[in-house]
Amino acid sequence: MATVTLPTWYYEQGDADRSLDVPAEAFGGWGQADLPLSLDHTALVVMHAWDCGTRDEFPGWHRVVEYIPRADRICREVFPPLLAAVRESPLPLFHVVGGGDYYQDLPGYQHAVELSEPEAKPPGKIESDPVLDELRAFQLGPGGYAEHNREDIRRGFARIDFAPQCHPLGEEGVAENAGQLFALCKEADVNHLVYTGFAINYCLLLSPGGMADLRGRGLLCSAIRQATTAVETKETARHEFGKELGLWRVARMFGYVYDVGDFVRALQEKRR
Repeated sequence: MATVTLPTWYYEQGDADRSLDVPAEAFGGWGQADLPLSLDHTALVVMHAWDCGTRDEFPGWHRVVEYIPRADRICREVFPPLLAAVRESPLPLFHVVGGGDYYQDLPGYQHAVELSEPEAKPPGKIESDPVLDELRAFQLGPGGYAEHNREDIRRGFARIDFAPQCHPLGEEGVAENAGQLFALCKEADVNHLVYTGFAINYCLLLSPGGMADLRGRGLLCSAIRQATTAVETKETARHEFGKELGLWRVARMFGYVYDVGDFVRALQEKRR
């Protein structure tokens, strides 16, 4: 088995010290160890790396999704050298998509559809009632996106596409759900997915083809710190605490966290 060894971040969730005012402040916290990465059984995933247009084109969308400028910078600065290194390595590169039909003519998507089993029948749903209807309506109204932003969001998703730096090349696998991504993994003998894209505390965890889906199918799911950002709140945005908690969740529930420089160097040094 071909492997590389690289610095790998994990999180030590212990030991709490009950003598402290805040017992968790005694946790070991983030630690780093040199651990192996299999070149035969690992793939990089780029998920929801979208071209969301400009603020002038879709001001309402950009008002709601405040991380778009961070994602655009990552697409411009982080993805080109990362994807180049992966494409020159033995690692497969998979793309997880959603939000439109912009990918359906790609050979990598058509291949994933052919490989995968038909989607299971959706599970049954509980019956609604007037109170539940009112609560959901409030989520879509005052408790959600302001009315003046919705048309821009609709128009944005109507023309959504890959960020140009992240467009699939050739027959790279393209999946829109867990079944298709799992089929690509089985074909390539992959058991470890390293996720990148947007956002680490939202889509990468819970959207179709995200970490929760694939962990349930036996795969280890890790992330690259510099190749993602998070959905932030008014209270977390200044220091990007949403991203920090998202990465912590990856390290505690799904896999590990890598730094992009370490990941790229490990792949490049293996080629020498």
